[in-house]
Amino acid sequence: MTAESGHHYIAGAWVSDAPNSMSHVENPSDGSIIGTAPNGSADLADRAVMAARDAFETTDWQSNPRQRAAALLEFANILENRADEIAALMARENGKVISQARHEVAAGYGEARYYAGVARNVFGRTFESGEGKLSLMTREPSGVVSVIVPWNAPVTLLVRSVAPALAAGCSVVIKPAPQTPLTNAAVMACFHEAFSLPPGIVNSVNEHGTEVGTVLSTHPEVDVISFTGSSRTGKIIMANAASTIKHVSLELGGKAPALVFDDADLDKSVAEVRRGVLALNGQMCTCISRILVQDSVYDSMRTRLTDALTSAKAGDASDNTTELGPIIDAANQQRLAGIIDRAASEADMVVHGGLGQGDLAKGYFITPSMFEIDDAGHDLVQDELFGPIVSLERFGTEEEALAKANATRYGLAASVYTSDLNRSMRMGRKLQFGTVWMNCHNRLLAEVETGGYRESGIGRLHGIEAMNDFLETKHIYLETEN
Repeated sequence: MTAESGHHYIAGAWVSDAPNSMSHVENPSDGSIIGTAPNGSADLADRAVMAARDAFETTDWQSNPRQRAAALLEFANILENRADEIAALMARENGKVISQARHEVAAGYGEARYYAGVARNVFGRTFESGEGKLSLMTREPSGVVSVIVPWNAPVTLLVRSVAPALAAGCSVVIKPAPQTPLTNAAVMACFHEAFSLPPGIVNSVNEHGTEVGTVLSTHPEVDVISFTGSSRTGKIIMANAASTIKHVSLELGGKAPALVFDDADLDKSVAEVRRGVLALNGQMCTCISRILVQDSVYDSMRTRLTDALTSAKAGDASDNTTELGPIIDAANQQRLAGIIDRAASEADMVVHGGLGQGDLAKGYFITPSMFEIDDAGHDLVQDELFGPIVSLERFGTEEEALAKANATRYGLAASVYTSDLNRSMRMGRKLQFGTVWMNCHNRLLAEVETGGYRESGIGRLHGIEAMNDFLETKHIYLETEN
């Protein structure tokens, strides 16, 4: 298995059962082909699920927390040793600028080490309801977990589901995104070399379509689904899971607002908002996509943000000086170009970006756009655009800021910029989002839970609570003789 061939991985072995059904993998920075990957099938997905079931039932993985901790630590060490190689591959495969790709891989092995510690700290509890009447509550692994991973963070969004599942004692079947099979295979190679990991505990099947995903969300031997992606697809997975009453953990879309008050440090606010808008070229569910600014500093922020967005250096994601890489593929590039054209006709364009020109024309580039709009109900404000396109909105009072920020069906993340600690706490409590950052944006930690309200998802990942999706509580009752 090489970096140019993203094979399936089942029961501890590399699999390429479909040599006549291969997909090319593109570099979105220039459209070149960087590798190929075999497409999966329903049969391969079933084979992977049954391998995961067999490993879960026949090995001592589920009852040996020290082995689970050792395997996660081994994986983390291997991933760290290959961090530069995998980050470089990611930059070429999904267009994440190299500095962000390095940060992502580091977050991945940090997450694995965190859950290695948690694996040895899964405790139950006891309760004595009367003399000689003892209840034991144990925490047991749920079983087989399907992990469906998006292309925009193919290392961290894989590890943040797989690591707690493994720490809990589950086995997993992974479906990587069709755009990033090579990065996924590189991560599978790290699992493959973790000698404490029994064959079949971690499996992976590629897909170019919906066949594999359908099996992994309906198979009777899958107990839990952990999915990160769009709200639209999340609803389909949730419906598929209903037929066998599976647990679902869903982190879905977002429409993150940044609320800038007149007492904020404007220089720091602009820097944080710029970073939050441009992260992965706007293709993150936690990216800032709405900027709400208080009246008295609105004009100043408008000017500052215009300069900040137009100065972003776009280019090849592998270049250390690049700040804005390409969009994932041609279809999404054209989709975003159409959104920009519509915004220009239905709102007031402040920064009018579009298709990359000159040297950028060879890749799938979209330069940043910012538009002014007063209608919080407009679909340009309501819909997740998933690109470097942001709305600029005005507010007067805290109450108006809250009303506008909360006027969305999404509730994943938000940020607030103010020097007033009391206001920070008021806004933090009243904003209806799973994460609210103060005077910064996109600070994600392995130790701290993330997840969404409303259509942004169900459950939490990261932190101790991530384990809840992969554990069952069992009550064992004992009455002793007098």
